[in-house]
Amino acid sequence: MTPRRFRDIVFDHAARHGRDHLPWRSRTASPYAVLVSEIMLQQTQVDRVIPFYRAFLRRFPSVRALARAPLADVLSAWQGLGYNRRAKMLHEAAQAVVGKYGGRLPKEVSELEKLPGIGPYTARAVAAFAHNKDVVFVETNLRTAVLHHFFPGDALVKDAQIVSILEKALPAGRARDWYAALMDYGAHLKRHGVRLNHRSAGYVKQPVFKGSKREARGAVLKALTQGAKSAHFLERLLGTERKEQVREAIATLVRDGMLQKEGRSYVLPGADRKTTR
Repeated sequence: MTPRRFRDIVFDHAARHGRDHLPWRSRTASPYAVLVSEIMLQQTQVDRVIPFYRAFLRRFPSVRALARAPLADVLSAWQGLGYNRRAKMLHEAAQAVVGKYGGRLPKEVSELEKLPGIGPYTARAVAAFAHNKDVVFVETNLRTAVLHHFFPGDALVKDAQIVSILEKALPAGRARDWYAALMDYGAHLKRHGVRLNHRSAGYVKQPVFKGSKREARGAVLKALTQGAKSAHFLERLLGTERKEQVREAIATLVRDGMLQKEGRSYVLPGADRKTTR
């Protein structure tokens, strides 16, 4: 396999099966909309993201609208999507964009990486999809495609090796089209049983959600979207056997600034105190 042949395979698949219908693939999608999609797509399947993405942009149609919204409203809009800390980071990133960049998302990777919650992958993905920048990055679908064609049977393949292939395969001036096509192709391989990320040195298996601390944090936040709740009420959300886990979840959420204590109750930051139980 050569980088040129690899490109031909990927673009040929895109011509026949590309997912151009995805809302964030629209040529009119703003850099802000691209950022929202990238944050939502982290560890979440495309089909689950689509309705949340559309609803979120209806509620917060611009980076300024998101920045001025109370965190409580943002967390409420995020409910059901999971990994709620992403919502807080996106909210903080929007505030930074307004405060430091006048409401315009920066184009350079180095500036994007300065925003809260924006790591190397997200910064490069936004640069590629929003601004067609010729940058190189790795994510699960890209990794699958490269492993399948360039490292058959190899184990513990380093991301640096994958990046080296992607650097050679990237068609200059076509980053947006290339990464869309490559992600679609990698997703296609997975749907047809090609699951190779365990052969990557950087592979980390996603932990089980049921019974996890993440489930406890999500349950607390979901309850608080309905209004202020007492500690006694929250601690009973998942049954007496998980009372201590929920208590720890509350402490973590307070420390992370995702909820606050008011008297004997807890409330989302910026929320109206509707009811207390």
